[in-house]
Amino acid sequence: QVQLVESGGGLVQAGGSLRLSCKASGHTFSNYVVAWYRQAPGKDGEFVAAINWNGANTYYADSVKGRFTISRDKAMNTAYLQMNSLEPEDTAVYYCKYVVAQGVSYWGQGTQVTVSS
Repeated sequence: QVQLVESGGGLVQAGGSLRLSCKASGHTFSNYVVAWYRQAPGKDGEFVAAINWNGANTYYADSVKGRFTISRDKAMNTAYLQMNSLEPEDTAVYYCKYVVAQGVSYWGQGTQVTVSS
């Protein structure tokens, strides 16, 4: 059974940094896309960033471009989201998603990120 476990969330002051991790277990994916999404209280979920399986292509929401960096360690089956220059508007629950085939994806349980002003 595939499981995604996220970690690294927490409380940080504006301008600070956090690094989120998303470790997959139960399967070793050869071709996949990993994405991070977030959902703030009372708001719809939104795309944050994505990376393809070989790391050659990355995609970012305009709101995080230049501040966040997505990466992955294939050997560790782990994806990361380095978040710098955090703003209160970044406060949300962050979820990772592995897309392993068309119509087949897995979600993590989410990790809370809170940025105080």
